Amino acid sequence: MARLILISSCLQVLLAFSAVKAQDIPDTGISGVYEVMLGTDDAAYAKKYFAEYGFQVIDSATISTKEALTIYGVNSKLRSYRLQNGTVDSHGLLRILEWEKPLGDGVGYAPVETIGSRIAVMMTNDIFRLHDIYKTARETGKKPWLSTEPIADDLFGLNTGEKNFFDRPVLVRENAVYGEFFNHIFFQRYGYKIPGYGTISLDSKLKTSEFTHHDFIINAKDMEQMSYLTTALGLKAEAKPVVDGDWLIGPKRVFQMEPGYSHWYQGFVSPNNICGKLKFFIPRGAKTNKTENQRIGEKGITLHSFYTAKLNFVHDLVVSHKNLTSTIIQKNEFGEQSFILKDNAGVSFQIIERKTPPKSEPKTVLEFVLKE
Repeated sequence: MARLILISSCLQVLLAFSAVKAQDIPDTGISGVYEVMLGTDDAAYAKKYFAEYGFQVIDSATISTKEALTIYGVNSKLRSYRLQNGTVDSHGLLRILEWEKPLGDGVGYAPVETIGSRIAVMMTNDIFRLHDIYKTARETGKKPWLSTEPIADDLFGLNTGEKNFFDRPVLVRENAVYGEFFNHIFFQRYGYKIPGYGTISLDSKLKTSEFTHHDFIINAKDMEQMSYLTTALGLKAEAKPVVDGDWLIGPKRVFQMEPGYSHWYQGFVSPNNICGKLKFFIPRGAKTNKTENQRIGEKGITLHSFYTAKLNFVHDLVVSHKNLTSTIIQKNEFGEQSFILKDNAGVSFQIIERKTPPKSEPKTVLEFVLKE
């Protein structure tokens, strides 16, 4: 089995820092994104839906209206469920927040790249099966799902020389599914794998992994507003912000880009896990802004979590940052010491204290392994 470990310029870009140098990144011990947190008033349906993708409840808790108001600023009783996909406990989990009285319907089913939208990404072994499922639900079930046609692309510049039947291309195929209560991106690899970045459990009926990365369509004038992810949380910027547009095969299809359209993009990753990555997008054209419907307590994806063993240190960094607001450190519904931070681009995170390491050890080196 041949190994290709960050040897092309395209792959080197994946681990390149932005203007922030390595020595300027505080050692916070931060995880990759631990949980997607989904607001709903129907946890029974949400649990049934995500069980098809291999997510099973591993913990649950209920808190009173008074407690929820103190922790989350939401005047509603809360029933919370933590779900895990297979044995991966280091990143990519789901938390369902069942609000007795949600603050609103959230961003909901909206045009692609509506500001305030969030998208959670999973690897699959059968992307066309998923596309067919959602397409059928839209056409015959009259359900509000929009599934884009899967598109293949050489995202990492892995193909050199002539490719034919015997010397086959190394590609990733991806598509997006935009829905009423959740937005997905799915991807399927051909000819390579990345250890630690997407693990598909045998229990997953739809052959899908944990959440590998997360897309944020944000209300910001530039990516400098997200620099606190490095200075306060200790995440690495993969590279300087770049403009992606309709000339790129994958983004054009996944984001339904019209001719002449583009957006700013920047990714961030934990030094302690190649997975649980964050990707931020700022539209460079007129888009509907529903950031106000993305607040905690609304339906839909309203929050993401990280964990660290250095909670007090991270809290001090956040509190000292002029563009962030933070709650005090207090126990969340699972009895974990934690706090909530909010930025000025419409993004919220819960930072959790975790002293014991995860059972599934995260990878910290990005390896591309060629395979048939």
